[in-house]
This record gives sequence, structure tokens and C-alpha cells, in this order.
Amino acid sequence: QVQLVESGGGSVQPGGSLRLSCAASGFSLDYYAIGWFRQAPGKEREGVSCVSSSSSDGKTHYADSVKGRFTISRDNAKNTVYLQMNSLKPEDAAVYYCATDWLGSCPGNWDRGDFASWGQGTQVTVSS
Repeated sequence: QVQLVESGGGSVQPGGSLRLSCAASGFSLDYYAIGWFRQAPGKEREGVSCVSSSSSDGKTHYADSVKGRFTISRDNAKNTVYLQMNSLKPEDAAVYYCATDWLGSCPGNWDRGDFASWGQGTQVTVSS
């Protein structure tokens, strides 16, 4: 069964850090671009980051709102993609999802979130 499973969410104070994981089962993440997205209550889903496959160009992409604070990476041996989130702000609070469109490279409009397969999400809360 092909599946993406997010984990690592939780509650942190502003300025804190979290590392989210997106683990794949039933297929190898190595060949596919993986995107991270988030959705806060009452807001539209937002593209956070995308990483192309290692066999493609491995490029990373970030939303302007998270550049310099978030880092996306992949560990192909663990079949997992990570999102390291530092200097968290209250506006980062949302449910975070990982997804793939079964392509090797992040599409030019990756932040639109037109991806085919999604995980179930993990909640991130940022408050004092």
C-alpha cells in the first residue's frame, strides 16, 4: 500500500523549533519530488517547501514566508523527507502535510499544491 505518513508535530513557543518527518511506505521516495504544505483554520492551503528527487536535480524551493527559517531535506536510506522548522512564529501554526505528484522534479507551480497523493497531516501549534 502506497502511503505517506507525517509525524513530528506538536506545540512550541514562538522562537522554538520542530522537525517534521514524512515517511513513505510502499514506494521509494528517492525517485520523487516531495512537497510540504500547510493549512491553518479558515485559511487556504499554502505551499511551504518542495524538494526534487536526488536523481533529478535535488533542488529545494521555499515559500518566501519560511525562507531562512525552514529547511527541507531527504534521507533516502530512511525513505523519509524532513522539514526542519526554526524560529517558529504564531503564524506558522497549521496542519502540515507532505505530498507527491509522482514526478522527479518539483513543478514550477509547486506551491499550488496540485499533487496527487497526500499524507494525513500533523498539527503544529505555536503559542506562548
